[in-house]
Amino acid sequence: MSAQYDPQWLDSMYNNRALVPEHAEHFRRWAAWSADATRSQQRELDVRYGGGPNEHLDIFPAAPQSGAPVLVFIHGGYWRSLDKRDHAFVAPPFTREGACVVIPNYALCPAVTVPQIVLQMVQALAWTWRNIRKFGGDPERITVVGHSAGGHLAAMLLACDWQAHARDLPAGLVRRALSISGLFDLEPIMHTPFLQADLQLTAEHVRLASPALLPPPAQGTLATVCGGAESEEFVRQNRLIRHAWGERVGPVCEELPGLNHFSVLEALVEPGHRLQQVALELLRSE
Repeated sequence: MSAQYDPQWLDSMYNNRALVPEHAEHFRRWAAWSADATRSQQRELDVRYGGGPNEHLDIFPAAPQSGAPVLVFIHGGYWRSLDKRDHAFVAPPFTREGACVVIPNYALCPAVTVPQIVLQMVQALAWTWRNIRKFGGDPERITVVGHSAGGHLAAMLLACDWQAHARDLPAGLVRRALSISGLFDLEPIMHTPFLQADLQLTAEHVRLASPALLPPPAQGTLATVCGGAESEEFVRQNRLIRHAWGERVGPVCEELPGLNHFSVLEALVEPGHRLQQVALELLRSE
């Protein structure tokens, strides 16, 4: 077995909670910030986008009839943990800039597979495109932002064949995505013991749901970042998608100094931080 697929080494590369001993403090901060955001922001909670498990989303609307850009944020948790309610803190910095923010949930492994979660997110984005005008959003200006597993899902949505999913959907439903510490090749994940027990990835799942193994999107932009203090595998994954899809699709591919797998998400909501600037540039682009 090559070093790349040595189980102990893979666990050491991908177990972010072990790599960041203070991870629980990050989670406590997110929960407190999210509770404040939910209390203080206009919101529509637990709106159904489908009939399956966890197929609901939270909306932080823009002014009525404003035609605001739409930011859809997809949470991480290795497809097996966390929840949209833990991530409402992402909304305020962008609603203050006039955006409409949507935070979807999805079912978690092992109750579902990773490809099934991808299809749930396709449904969530289709619902958003069809309905977001009622919440002040412009369906032609959707940007998807995701963290970790959510970064993987954001890339999958950029690569989606929307018209194969439903004829009423435009080919360019998602044309802008930002992946924060995303995962783009699932093969090493399939060999990572602490994850595989829940994810139950197969070679077919890896083939279907690894963005780096899919053709580059015909249109659209994917910005990718990770923390400079993350493991070498997360840095490799961040660079991998740029290599696979090219600079046309991936003009931004950066490691943000000093940030770990959890503090990098907090940079998204820090005024003036490079990561927030990247998100706002995507959101404001036509």
